[in-house]
Amino acid sequence: MQRIISFLSGLAMGALVGATLALLLAPSSGEQMRTQIQERSKQLSDEVRQAAAARRTELEQQLASLRAPQKGA
Repeated sequence: MQRIISFLSGLAMGALVGATLALLLAPSSGEQMRTQIQERSKQLSDEVRQAAAARRTELEQQLASLRAPQKGA
């Protein structure tokens, strides 16, 4: 149990130090960073939606071909 607590506290301290360094060394202001993050998340969301729509179309075509009567059967 002590090992788990030590690990978790080390993890929390590492995350805190990493976040602090990231804020101090970031090349842009907080507002610019938030804008960039929002734009990137919207772009990723759009890409995921497009990929899901393409995959859905592909699966629907496969399903339709499976449901179609087989010739020569």
